[in-house]
Amino acid sequence: MPATATTYQPHLLDPHSAEPRPVSPANGRSFQLAELYRLLDCQTVDVVRLTDELILIIDDEGKFRQPCYLNLLATYLWYQYQPEARGQDSIVGRAILCHDRQFR
Repeated sequence: MPATATTYQPHLLDPHSAEPRPVSPANGRSFQLAELYRLLDCQTVDVVRLTDELILIIDDEGKFRQPCYLNLLATYLWYQYQPEARGQDSIVGRAILCHDRQFR
């Protein structure tokens, strides 16, 4: 059965943690920018599409931070779903894996 916004459990992928941490939008439906900024500890976000339904929400300016930390799990997922990204770029900092309907 395909994931839906109401059934997919979003996860915070932190480069300092070996385990993804379940997170939920404050309103129960979709993340608002202010809460994403807080969860990701950032000021701007970007979306990396994995599938027609799944996305990674990342810190758009994460590579400008010093130090910046490679997010191995987020990068691995990106490479698995979008093989053309391999060797081209990587994801740093925190990321949220969620259904695309959970970000409006």
